[in-house]
Amino acid sequence: MTFFSVLLALIIEQLRALSPQNPISALLQYHAESAARGFDAGKQRHGVLAWLVVVVPWTLAVGLIYYVLYRINFALAFLWNVVIVYFTLGFRQFSHYFTDIHLALNNDDVPRAREILNEWTGIDTLDMPVSEIVRHTLVHAVVASHRHVFGVFFWFLIPIGPAGAVFYRIAEYLARSWVQPTDERTPAFSTFAQRAFFFIDWVPARLTALGFAIVGNFEDAIYAWRNHARQWPDANEGVLLAAGSGALGARLAGPLAEPLSVEALAVGDASPLPVGDDCTPRTLQSAVGLVWRAVILWMLLLLMLSIAVWLS
Repeated sequence: MTFFSVLLALIIEQLRALSPQNPISALLQYHAESAARGFDAGKQRHGVLAWLVVVVPWTLAVGLIYYVLYRINFALAFLWNVVIVYFTLGFRQFSHYFTDIHLALNNDDVPRAREILNEWTGIDTLDMPVSEIVRHTLVHAVVASHRHVFGVFFWFLIPIGPAGAVFYRIAEYLARSWVQPTDERTPAFSTFAQRAFFFIDWVPARLTALGFAIVGNFEDAIYAWRNHARQWPDANEGVLLAAGSGALGARLAGPLAEPLSVEALAVGDASPLPVGDDCTPRTLQSAVGLVWRAVILWMLLLLMLSIAVWLS
């Protein structure tokens, strides 16, 4: 049932993408903002309480509905799985930015590509060269593909099923939304949400990175994973981006690349060799192929697991 639930949800999502402004997302956003306003009193423990108030009801409700439907009829539980995966995957919720940037660069419309990238990421793209446009697009696309697809896959496959997918999606949303600076938000409030999502995403991020390595340039991906992952401030994102960089053969330089110390230079240590070439618009097409090959890999593994369960 799990394999066909994911497959059907992917097909439906490709045929009719879910709008980011759908009622369920709006309800979650309202719930999260209400909890933040009601619990944020400047202490980290208030962030813990608010996180639980948002995450637990949604997760328990989805799990309870699945259990009741499964007891009533297997087909109802299957349909519920499809609905949950469809609402939590969000493959097309970010891919249109990627596609529009790719199309603009193919048409030599660099100003339009800068405008779309700014709308997507919020970074300053004024006078940004094409190589940097492509690099930032790839960085955000690799992370987004993991959090909207592969991370959801992992948590859907654990025994709690659809409740796991909802748990992961809400934890990711809170870590992302509560960290946004506002006049009404204290810095300590979002600490727990970020830390909780780091641990929730630790295993999925490394499985995604391994998937990128398997379907891409394996040796370069593993080398970059071992030697370049610490260039990014977030360890999970660092693993994803380093492995993705090696798998693609594209140089995705991180913001925290550490220069060699004087002591290291004195003993003759060398910095890790760079992996990949400078980013070009052609690299964007390679990234599309990498992500889809990784999706197919996960689906094949899920199919084999399903067959093994059926035979047993």
